[in-house]
Amino acid sequence: MTGAFNERAINFGRSASLMGILSRPSAEMPIRGPAVVLLNTGIAHRVGHHRMYVTMARELAALGHIVFRFDFSGIGDSAPRGGTLNPIDAHQADLGEALDWLTTSCDVNEVILVGLCMGAEIALRFGHSDPRVSGLVLLDPEIPPTARFYANYTRRRLMRLNSWLSFFRGRGLVWDGLVARTRSAFRGAASQVESAGRQSIHGELGQLYLRTFERKMNVLIVVAGQSLEGRYRDQLFDAFPDIPLRGWISLEYFDQADHTFTSGNIRSALQALILRWIDALPAPVSPSLPQISSGEVVCAR
Repeated sequence: MTGAFNERAINFGRSASLMGILSRPSAEMPIRGPAVVLLNTGIAHRVGHHRMYVTMARELAALGHIVFRFDFSGIGDSAPRGGTLNPIDAHQADLGEALDWLTTSCDVNEVILVGLCMGAEIALRFGHSDPRVSGLVLLDPEIPPTARFYANYTRRRLMRLNSWLSFFRGRGLVWDGLVARTRSAFRGAASQVESAGRQSIHGELGQLYLRTFERKMNVLIVVAGQSLEGRYRDQLFDAFPDIPLRGWISLEYFDQADHTFTSGNIRSALQALILRWIDALPAPVSPSLPQISSGEVVCAR
């Protein structure tokens, strides 16, 4: 059974320059499970694509979860962060300040991070380093290409008449790929640099998954089948064969979903999956929240 919930706008961070929305159950409802933090997707602000985060936050709050969705520095209603931090480090600092606020103001000591695309990468980078993070929900994260991915992609493109017409006219991705491979045979140095770059990203992602595994965190990964042509269900497992991902993470494959889960029916199924997964996690020990007046914006007593 779901209950009532409250929402408040929050300014937080060291200089109170970050903006977020706190969704929480009504005072009479006990806290159910860990808090949930929803992370920006690229330049999309805290509402999420197709307002997906708004709906998710409210449904989770009605079920008894504390939910916080906020804008990273320089996005939406959050002011740019001064200083010399690069974007990756700035995102990590913003997320740390969000968790600090939840810990101090809402007595939260356990959180689940949810992120789509770049938000998934931010969650993966941060999660293993902070003991307050007990789980990750990674929506269509970056997955390194594999031999099977390239084979699937090429096969599907060649099955299309337009691809053949483009090929014989000297246009299209298949033709471009053939030209690129031919050029690389004569430009060994450039090819090696490009390959080294892909290997570096692949290796970095592998290390992040390994550190997350070593912490024995709960992880749900949702792969969108239509995000990239050639993507397949087990691509993540094949990309990291030396990391025991099978049997550890929960992986769901949405064959008809695009990268931002545009379809309303697919978003509903995705949200139901996430709610079930979070609801099945062990509940942390946490006090119920008191009722707050319209002028208050914090959780603390």
